[in-house]
Amino acid sequence: MLPRASGAIFFTGASASVKGYAESAAFAMGKFALRGLAQSMARELAPKGIHIAHFVIDGGIAKGAGDPRAAERGAEGMLQPEEIAKNYLHVYRQHRSAWTWEVELRPWIERF
Repeated sequence: MLPRASGAIFFTGASASVKGYAESAAFAMGKFALRGLAQSMARELAPKGIHIAHFVIDGGIAKGAGDPRAAERGAEGMLQPEEIAKNYLHVYRQHRSAWTWEVELRPWIERF
């Protein structure tokens, strides 16, 4: 990527990367570290043409028809994999003049 001065590296985090929860210190520690890595890499590599982004996935991801969590939370209470993918693709295709370094995705009913 460096010789070409182009490319993208995307990291997938969780809500634990921006807020810790009781009894999940080890998970939060890892996700905070991942977010910090992404921020550092973005500052280092963006000037060299490499797009770094961190995605906070804040909510359950639907597994398809018959997912009991989706039945419990409703059709709009779960993140749809196709919609997550569309967001990654959108960030990948961004023009260099308007790069996103962090995106938070959650169902509209999710508390944050």
